[in-house]
Amino acid sequence: MKPILAMLFVFLLLAHIPPVAAAPQAKDNSFSGVEVKIGGASGQDGLALPLRILVFLTLLSLIPALILSVTSFTRIIIVTHFLRQALGTQTMPPNQVLIGLALFLTFFIMQPVGSRINEVAIQPMLQGRISEMQALEEAGGPLRDFMLRYTREKDLLLFLNIAKEPRPATGKDLPMRVVIPSFMISELKTAFQMGFVIFIPFLIIDMVVASVILSMGMMQLPPIVISTPLKILLFVMVDGWNLVVGSLVRSFF
Repeated sequence: MKPILAMLFVFLLLAHIPPVAAAPQAKDNSFSGVEVKIGGASGQDGLALPLRILVFLTLLSLIPALILSVTSFTRIIIVTHFLRQALGTQTMPPNQVLIGLALFLTFFIMQPVGSRINEVAIQPMLQGRISEMQALEEAGGPLRDFMLRYTREKDLLLFLNIAKEPRPATGKDLPMRVVIPSFMISELKTAFQMGFVIFIPFLIIDMVVASVILSMGMMQLPPIVISTPLKILLFVMVDGWNLVVGSLVRSFF
């Protein structure tokens, strides 16, 4: 939800910009092109138009990093990759399908956070009660709460010690430069733990198939030729996608 929310936030930010007065046409009407004029004056409660455009372009370039850094996307895409490797299907499902699934699951999981950001930041900004920079600061609160909920204290202490910052009294006082990397390495550890658990039953099938083939003296037959269909059959019979996706989503609720 965060990348989509960031895009929405930026477009709403630009939509809040007052329209630029059109340039007067020449009396002889000899100019038939389009003339664009960008003023540099700032509003009473917001940023100047060039600064708003700069913020817009900057956030556009940061959207991929936002997807990977502050949402559930990292855990989902790593676990689904481990699942594909455990099944031994190589490139099936393809990367585009896994990324699409991870994006929509991220949208589903982050929806409460996005609703809270819209309530405390976007709507007050559109109503003129707070400025754009205040809205960005307010939007960081729900996002920080989400990340701290799934961040290990040991990881937070690691980056606090590296940054040489004192331990704050509450999580609200933690800077984002500490929270975001702590959240990311916590997500990586959680995703690898889930991937290991997924690997175990498929690894047992590989070992059993390899032992049977070797005991039969079929040295030239790769075990993966036999084990892959068996693993796919097992995965389908237990409704594996329902179990894996359900476990991933419930791990955030």
